[in-house]
Amino acid sequence: MSTYVLIPGFWLGGWAWSPVTEELRQRGHTVHPLTLAGMGERAAEATPDVDLSRHIDEVVQLLVSEDLHEVVLVGHSYAGLVITGAADRVPERVAQLVFVDTGPLPDGMSQNDFDPPDEQAANAQLVETHGDGWKLPPPPWAEMAAGMPDVDDAAIEAITMQSVPQPWATATQPARLTGAWDDLPRFGVLCSFTEDQARGMAAVVPAFQHMDGDKWRYAELPTWHWPMFSRPAELAEILDAASR
Repeated sequence: MSTYVLIPGFWLGGWAWSPVTEELRQRGHTVHPLTLAGMGERAAEATPDVDLSRHIDEVVQLLVSEDLHEVVLVGHSYAGLVITGAADRVPERVAQLVFVDTGPLPDGMSQNDFDPPDEQAANAQLVETHGDGWKLPPPPWAEMAAGMPDVDDAAIEAITMQSVPQPWATATQPARLTGAWDDLPRFGVLCSFTEDQARGMAAVVPAFQHMDGDKWRYAELPTWHWPMFSRPAELAEILDAASR
């Protein structure tokens, strides 16, 4: 059996992984869903100083303090940067990196840099007008899930009630990577695009440059960008298979 550390993306805490965590534990795995500083039940810790480095430090601290080895380190969306940064710090503790509808960005690139210019401008405006200049409010979840057949009302209610603003410095601080993580196996769970699209973009788009090569395996799970809400059982099955 394997040890999983699950890191959520923007606006979410470890609670978002609950159905996946339960399913993996039923399969005999050890699972650590992690809530990062300023998120979930730790929302009171949010400050303008909470940034990407802080979140990477917390993942590293968990791996070291719990003396975890051969870890399957799973990151959703923004957390792709977090798990890559943590693995770059302590690659000897990581067996595999799993990117859920995301990927590792190049050294020097931030999550905000990945977004198109119009989205960057819209988010910056939201931070200034509705986030006290340092928080990105959660999106209109029901609107974003409209037309997604896999997303039920209970999931929308849960994510609407429990999501919290994201400290903006986590989005604007660039990734800093030494390359120590580069030999680790990578597994991509693709919800928003296909394997062919990912490998094709890796050849021409700098932001996707790390998403091709023989270190990668992929599984396609066509669904909402948040598969832990829309198809948690299938996601858990893919994560289970990824470690075998």
